[in-house]
Amino acid sequence: MPSKKNIFFKTLKYIGFFIATILVLMIATPYFFSDKINTEIKKIANEKLNAKLDYSSFNVSFFHHFPSLTVTLNDFNLNGSAPYENEKLITAKEVSFGINISSLIFSKAIKIDEIFLSKSFINVKVNKDGFANYNVYKSETKTTEKKQEDSALKLEKIVIENSQIVYDDLSTKLHLDIFGFNYLGKGDLSKAVFDLYSKAKIDKLNLLYENEPYLMNKKVNANLITKINTNSLSLLFEQNDLKINNLLVDFKGKFDFLKEGYNMDFILKAVNSNLNDLFTAFPPKYITWLNKTDLRGKTDFLLTLKGNYIASAQIAPELNLDLKIKEGFVNYNKSTTPVTNLNLDFSTKLPSLNPELLIMDLKNLSLNIDKDYLKTKIFSKGTSIPEIDAILDTKIDLEKLNRAIGIPDLELKGMLIANGKAKGKFDQKNGLFPVTDAVLNLKNGYLKTKYYPNPITNIEVVSTISNTKGTFDDLKVITKPAQFTFEGNPVFVEADLSNFNDLSYDIAAKGTLAIGKIYQVFSQKGLDVKGFIKADLALKGKQSDAEKGNYSKLKNSGTLEIRNIELASEYLPKTFLIKEGIFKFNNDKMRFNTFLASYGQSDFKMNGYLQNVFNFIAVKNGVLKGSFTLNSKYINADEFMSSTVTNSTEASQATAVKGVIVIPTNLDLQFQANAQKIDFNELKLKDAKGTLKMKNGLLSMQNTGFNLIGCNVAMDANYKSNTTKKAEFDYHIKATDFDIKRAYNEVKLFREMASAAEKAQGIVSLDYNLKGRLNANMEPILPSLAGSGVISVKNIKLYGMKMFSTVAKKTEVDEIKNPEINKVDIKSSIKNNIITLERFKFKFAGFRPRIEGTTSLDGKLNLKMRLGLPPLGIIGVPLLITGNKDNPKVKIGRKSEDLVETEDSSD
Repeated sequence: MPSKKNIFFKTLKYIGFFIATILVLMIATPYFFSDKINTEIKKIANEKLNAKLDYSSFNVSFFHHFPSLTVTLNDFNLNGSAPYENEKLITAKEVSFGINISSLIFSKAIKIDEIFLSKSFINVKVNKDGFANYNVYKSETKTTEKKQEDSALKLEKIVIENSQIVYDDLSTKLHLDIFGFNYLGKGDLSKAVFDLYSKAKIDKLNLLYENEPYLMNKKVNANLITKINTNSLSLLFEQNDLKINNLLVDFKGKFDFLKEGYNMDFILKAVNSNLNDLFTAFPPKYITWLNKTDLRGKTDFLLTLKGNYIASAQIAPELNLDLKIKEGFVNYNKSTTPVTNLNLDFSTKLPSLNPELLIMDLKNLSLNIDKDYLKTKIFSKGTSIPEIDAILDTKIDLEKLNRAIGIPDLELKGMLIANGKAKGKFDQKNGLFPVTDAVLNLKNGYLKTKYYPNPITNIEVVSTISNTKGTFDDLKVITKPAQFTFEGNPVFVEADLSNFNDLSYDIAAKGTLAIGKIYQVFSQKGLDVKGFIKADLALKGKQSDAEKGNYSKLKNSGTLEIRNIELASEYLPKTFLIKEGIFKFNNDKMRFNTFLASYGQSDFKMNGYLQNVFNFIAVKNGVLKGSFTLNSKYINADEFMSSTVTNSTEASQATAVKGVIVIPTNLDLQFQANAQKIDFNELKLKDAKGTLKMKNGLLSMQNTGFNLIGCNVAMDANYKSNTTKKAEFDYHIKATDFDIKRAYNEVKLFREMASAAEKAQGIVSLDYNLKGRLNANMEPILPSLAGSGVISVKNIKLYGMKMFSTVAKKTEVDEIKNPEINKVDIKSSIKNNIITLERFKFKFAGFRPRIEGTTSLDGKLNLKMRLGLPPLGIIGVPLLITGNKDNPKVKIGRKSEDLVETEDSSD
């Protein structure tokens, strides 16, 4: 009988032999089946994917993801589906596919049941119309034939390690950045309907909506159970526990993929959570605040998103949010007066994600600081014409409040007592204003920011707002007194405003404001505005009296002195600097006694008056009237071209886009202007004089004269901007005896319209009417030009013109090669990019040419010429001149094809 020792060694021997055999098989199997595996992978890529797949090399091993037999593709790249077929969807250092061993040995086709991604980058994109790049797997086609055994991705396990995901959805304006993504998913993914058990860990999550950050640098841990229906592309989130930083959240919902969008039903809920944990999920700037804040209390949070999202059909789901805070406590930086009894009950609804349907319901916001309190309720519905129901009751020390909640970089002081009610619609167009009864009283106010070392002090405001009928004409606002002190200068204001449909005002203001320093209190350094205003005003009257011209009923008086004030406008790309201005008010007029200003390189000196000033300031559609004498040494009109800034999602830098000069519609101004020099779109004008009027967005120039290229020019013109990118103009211009060669060299518009004059010399007069449109660069849109007139020439030498050189060569008449023309009137008209020349004739060296026909503004020719031969031109040779000014073609004949017109398009 064998000893126990022998039995042990024999058993150990057999186990070792078995293990060695297994190891040999594990090493040898990949070698024998590598060709088959490689072939099957390529077959899967060709048959199952509608996107390009690349990899540099592959290897098969049991040891890479032991004990699974995996094929690893190195330097893996998978492109997206249309419309992103040329961009990467997934890139990875390596992607491994787990192979079903039984299918490898017993089946013709290989079954892949596991996927491992390591150090991958997953780039998900959705365009504005809802088409995504992840639809790379070909859908199954139905057939009645028996399915043959085929290669398939029947997954039971998905592992993603240390990866990055970017989700950029232009249709929803949602952007996600996920860093340090680790994921383990298990389930039989080969089934039509299956449960996917997932664990996910994210080191850093960023969520942005419309480029605004909402979640930044958040850690996420998740345990998820998701039911997936591959037939209908439906995801059902059954049991999902998320942890966003310290906040535990229950997430349930459903997500269905539609043809051009999604169907969503999401519920994100946190019940009886700690208030402190809620704030850990907020943006990073709040985390810094939270580190210094003792924050207690309980909170309930519910967020739902339900409905279809189809961008192309403008269909969107409904968003609902409910937030409650109970018995909250806030103490920033160990303040001796913390916020206690903080209670909040807030809900909001956003049907179809449409701001016009927004409903916000602040059922309760209340808090205490010692014996001070704040209580408010606010309900609002809609945005353009909001319906409001609000109640405010507070008596609170702003210094204590500021210390308790830690408002950064801001010092506030003063006792604020306010109470009031407001209920109704705010509809300015129809004269509706909420029924209101409110009182606001601020005593011993104090304001200081980090942007300026000195505070605004002695702020006193006593203001009442009342409205009993719910209309603008019943609205009354009384502010008596209002005052503050800044940099040692006290400012006093009293105002009594009523009947906002026909505004009745009684305002007194006195004091000096250092505008630049006031701006620094609220703004960052580097964006300072210099200058000051000194006021001593008493304004009293009615809007209707100003509009109807009942100026005797207005009681406006006083002075306003300003120096070094910079003004910015949405219409102008540069700031307008008023170096000096002294204004005197007399009823409806504000008279300019001295006004010196500059804009870029331009300078202005004005005297005159403005009328209807208060109506213009107080009322949205008020019109500012005025009359001035304007003198300037130099005006650079190109600097007045508007510009807009566009942000590219592809790049971080902003791009400035030019625009036309915009004339505001609420100005009715007249200028008697004199400018020594004006630069405009490469035109250099001298000694410009004339009357300029601005009214209803139209700029008109009457009896305008200037000197251009040594020639006196008279012009009447009208100009109107339709948008910031489009404008239209019309003018009548008369110029006598200008040098055509100089005009061609110095005037861009002349070169474009008279390109054939390149080699011409001599004197020309012009009497022309022209109208058309301008593009965003203030350049004429050539097909839009229309007009007619006369060009009178004398002593013109057309040396070297290719058209006449070609005619001379064709007719063998050298004399016509360089013709000279004297005292000829050429009538023409312009329309649809075509200049039509009426018949004109001239004579030289015994010849009597006659020309008529058309040319295009881009240089194409279709002219008919009769070359009358000496002595009297009774016998002539009919010629056709076609081609273009650089390559004219001449032949004998009378018929030719008309030039193709280019009709103007308003686009």
